[in-house]
Amino acid sequence: MELQQRIKAFVELGRQIREMMHTGSTSENQLQQAIRESIIANPWFTEDSVRQSLRSNAELLTTVSLEAWLSDYLSFRNTKTPKTIGVITAGNVPLVGFHDFLCVLLSGNIFLGKLSSKDDHLLKALAGLLIKIEPGYTSRILFTDTLLKGYDAVIATGSNNSARHFEYYFRQVPHLIRRNRNAVAILSGTEKTEELELLSNDIFLYFGLGCRNVSKLYVPESFTPEGFYPAMEGWKEVINHHHYANNYEYNRAVFLVNVVTHLDNGFLMLREEKAIPSPVSVLHYERYRTEEELASLISGQLDQIQCIVSSHWKHHPAVPFGKAQEPGLSDYADGVDTMKFLETI
Repeated sequence: MELQQRIKAFVELGRQIREMMHTGSTSENQLQQAIRESIIANPWFTEDSVRQSLRSNAELLTTVSLEAWLSDYLSFRNTKTPKTIGVITAGNVPLVGFHDFLCVLLSGNIFLGKLSSKDDHLLKALAGLLIKIEPGYTSRILFTDTLLKGYDAVIATGSNNSARHFEYYFRQVPHLIRRNRNAVAILSGTEKTEELELLSNDIFLYFGLGCRNVSKLYVPESFTPEGFYPAMEGWKEVINHHHYANNYEYNRAVFLVNVVTHLDNGFLMLREEKAIPSPVSVLHYERYRTEEELASLISGQLDQIQCIVSSHWKHHPAVPFGKAQEPGLSDYADGVDTMKFLETI
């Protein structure tokens, strides 16, 4: 298939997803069934979170966006023998592997997916829709439930432990291996309530399980929770989700038994802590004295940070409050350009 043919199919896929999300259709169809099955398979998935992921991904699938993105990768405009790219996905948030799916197919290659058992319904449903739109994709989309075989290169996402295994196992082929990362937010202390309310989405969406969820705040020395906690109230119902509540109760008990100093509003605990990753229902924070001091600290931690959320930070690229879970096509996970990698295969 030519590049324009590949793009056109994804644009139509985006249109169909947006139409379903806009109408709120509950009629029986392939995607609606996949939404229900994904919620059953993964108790962390809710209908709202699945639909949020579908909407976010569909918004990227426009002719203007795709062509502008792909203009930096001229080699994909040339017809070449497709390579088989094995893709191992995580299952922490709905459709976390969609961007790799998009990259592999728009680069003209064959997608061989080994999906996490925690999220193996949605992408298969979208693949089915894409094939109906463009039958030329039939031979270019493959899934396996067993070990990957017959691949020319591999893209794998997992924990730090699994990443070490992937590095060794796939050492003889080109590979792109991703590890644990989290988002951080940098506050100046002058944020308006509306900005902090947007930040609450970056913290709580997908129950904080995504690599782009904010797990830690860097705050000025004058920081107090009085202005922060009220802005989180829009997410107070999160405590009614039994898995989140179990994590909250467990972490609260650990803090109390071990006499760990923390703040608590009944659904989110704040702990002063240098580590970036934080448990579900816990948000770490660290005070800083000067921006220069913080910039030096952040520079030494970039390999742990997926993105920085801030309204004022100028020392590193940052995304606005409320936008952490809306990455653009060029916002590559772990800062590694997936399309550049595919150009080398």
